[in-house]
Amino acid sequence: MRVINHLDELESESIYILREVAAQFENPVLMFSGGKDSILMVYLAYKAFYPAKIPFPLLHIDTGHNFPETIEYRDSLVEKFGAKLIVGSVQEAIDQGLVSEEVGFNASRNGLQTTALLEALEKGKYDAALGGARRDEEKARAKERFFSHRDEFGQWDPKNQRPELWNLFNGRKNMGEHFRVFPISNWTELDVWQYLAKEEVPLPSLYFAHEREVIERDGTLLADCGFINKRPDEKVFVEKVRCRTIGDVTCTGVWRSDAENVEDIIKEISTTRMTERGGRTDDKRSETSMEDRKKLGYF
Repeated sequence: MRVINHLDELESESIYILREVAAQFENPVLMFSGGKDSILMVYLAYKAFYPAKIPFPLLHIDTGHNFPETIEYRDSLVEKFGAKLIVGSVQEAIDQGLVSEEVGFNASRNGLQTTALLEALEKGKYDAALGGARRDEEKARAKERFFSHRDEFGQWDPKNQRPELWNLFNGRKNMGEHFRVFPISNWTELDVWQYLAKEEVPLPSLYFAHEREVIERDGTLLADCGFINKRPDEKVFVEKVRCRTIGDVTCTGVWRSDAENVEDIIKEISTTRMTERGGRTDDKRSETSMEDRKKLGYF
């Protein structure tokens, strides 16, 4: 007899939620960043609806400041699953005057993604956006429900959410409103890696230790690139690093590491005390930076 473990239970819960989205909403979309959590979401969606194709298009918000490896992996994954890819562009939002490019040494396009995201959701008339956020990542994300309501402006009110008792999910909405749905809310970073290892899921090379040119800024290592405005005293040096999260290259800190495979990564995060987003400089702009962005429509 097959033994059911906690990964099986998490998989079953997530697949149930994915199927609930397909049943309750008319036009869902799956958010894809190229990170491990959104990769997990794609594989769970594949399992949930096999042998049919994934019934949701994938939506990637392109800052224009991505790691090249992220885009290469995204395109190969889309081809593998025969999925439809939609790209929302921060550069287009800048060109149209919808947002202004940040200036200065800490300039980043990460916060500008919100406008591009809301534009893409409105253009596609999507009534549900599936994301790979987890409750253990960050304190603001711990406040989300599985079905998390957004008003007609795409904004989130953490104090006005619906109860979710006995796995009952309420997707009723008014015209112009939509939901953000988080099927892997109850997973931890360690759960994700253990599942990816069990399923032998191919992953972007960024997650594995490699030598890279970096700079150190306020205790965080950033991958050197043409998008970062370096201070006069910041010197470029080579370090063996990997990513724990993947986002805009200007704010995604890299992590000193010798982990060259998934098993090494599992051992590494099992013993570290630094949180997964501890190297994200966008989270350090204020104590409530993530919650403030989410209230405005950020994922």
